[in-house]
Amino acid sequence: MKVATSVITARRKSLARALENRYLPLAEVCARFGISPATARRDFRALARERKITRTYGGALGKFDATFTSFADRRAVGQQVKSRLAGEALKLVPAHSTCFFDSGTTIYALAEAIYRQPVLGLRAVTNSLPVAELLGRAQIEVYLLGGRFLQRQSTLLGPAARQSARNWKFDRVFLGAMGFSTRGIWASEAEVAAFQKAVIGRAHEVVVCAHAAKLDCESGIFLTPWKPKFRLVSDISPIQRRRGKLPFSSV
Repeated sequence: MKVATSVITARRKSLARALENRYLPLAEVCARFGISPATARRDFRALARERKITRTYGGALGKFDATFTSFADRRAVGQQVKSRLAGEALKLVPAHSTCFFDSGTTIYALAEAIYRQPVLGLRAVTNSLPVAELLGRAQIEVYLLGGRFLQRQSTLLGPAARQSARNWKFDRVFLGAMGFSTRGIWASEAEVAAFQKAVIGRAHEVVVCAHAAKLDCESGIFLTPWKPKFRLVSDISPIQRRRGKLPFSSV
């Protein structure tokens, strides 16, 4: 039975909105919209021609990478603060441990600190190409998680990256954050949050590194409430610390 053009157009608009800032596998698109894989692929092709999505193996990706501030641009912001946070976080990197390092620029500053002062017996796991390259130059044992490469962020994300993370057990995980408050931690995008949740689930301890400007910034995607295994490394002031209970380590 032929479907009206208006129905197809409306469905594709809804699909583009559903894919905005995230990845969806083919099977989930089919289930959500009640369509066959062949119809979903035709919709993918049409939206890709309009440059509204990027087709991927087994699914499609919205405008997430294209609209995200590049790694280089983010790295140039607040370098002194990030360096101070990195110095404090370096004290929390255990010798002879397996640690995960996130793809944010504050965690890259931590990688720079480790490069200058290598941690004995450290096995580093990351989804960040800049972090992997830097720690590798420090002769540290580095493992890069698989996944879809997002060029502007220099990182690997998506279902393959999440599955790769689930193959590990981490003594300590070092995460950046879009924002934090007494309620918990926020991530920049849904795809980042999904990946970070997978990593947190494999961690014995989690260290969140975030500067004071991100305090009470509850935007983006809610990642997780604070848990006993979490610790915050931040430069928040004594007055800010008194506003609520946070598992902080003051810089």
